[in-house]
Formats: sequence, C-alpha cells, structure tokens
Amino acid sequence: MIRALYRASQAGVPIQLGVRGTCCLRPAVPGISETIQVSSVVGRFLEHSRVFSFGVGDEEEIYISSADWMPRNLYERVEVLCPLLNDGLKRRLKEEILGACLADNSKSWFLDRNGNYARLPQRKGVKSFGEQDFLMAVAEGAASAADIPEPAAPPPKATRRKTQPAATKES
Repeated sequence: MIRALYRASQAGVPIQLGVRGTCCLRPAVPGISETIQVSSVVGRFLEHSRVFSFGVGDEEEIYISSADWMPRNLYERVEVLCPLLNDGLKRRLKEEILGACLADNSKSWFLDRNGNYARLPQRKGVKSFGEQDFLMAVAEGAASAADIPEPAAPPPKATRRKTQPAATKES
C-alpha cells in the first residue's frame, strides 16, 4: 500500500491520510511523497472511521471498510470493503466524516518526513475544532457539515516538535 501511495504521489496525485495509529509511510519526501499529507487525530475515543475517497468530481468513489490498511487486516483476516453508491450517503460521509477529520485543529498531529509528529500551534482568531466533539454533536442533532471549518494545514517546519501521538490499541 505504501509503494502504491508513493507511486501516486510521484504521478502528482494529492493524497491526504487521516491515520489513527502507527504510520510507516513518510510524507513530504522530495521525489517520493511530496504530495502526501498525514494527520492523526488522537482523542478520547479509540474507534475511528474507515472511509476511503478516490478521485474527484464525477469520478470520485467512496468506500467504507471494516479494516484499516495494516498487514494483519489485509492478509490474515476476513474484512469487508464496499463502495457507497447512494449520492446522499457519499456526500454525507465525505463532508461529515472525512471533512471533520481533515479540519481538526484541536487534537490533530501531523507526520513529517522524518517520522516525527507535531501539533498545530494555536492561532489567535481561529476557532478550535475537534473531529470527535463535532461527531458527537452531529449524533445529538446539534451540528452539521456546515459547521466544519476549512481543513487544517500541517504546521510549518519551524514550529514542529519532535513528539508522537499517544499509542493506540487496535481492538
């Protein structure tokens, strides 16, 4: 999977990965993975969505899965991956789930090319947005995709701290 993502990056495909646990891929390596961005939201819930979006516009395909891309799930378990065919469900998952994951500026960490994670520095005037808090509000009927801000951007290199998100345990 990593080699396939590197090939896509080398072909100029922009790739955004929201990875909950360990990530062996190295983003932003010149000539290898320049178009790849990896973020990790570490909050109070261990569970995370397994939603995949490929393509853009009319060519976009969205899938849901029971597995993440760990070798044990790809080779040793029976897992399910299926496309979403209903346009309303596709739009909702893209906007509410993927949109919230990429917009998190509260609990999001960004992976750099050296394997170090860094938090976004808090910026004055920018409202804090947390993916998990947002999804709880959606479940309560108190929020919608219209409440999601623009996606968070990785911190500039000068503000990166050499720390990593808390370890997670896959169930």
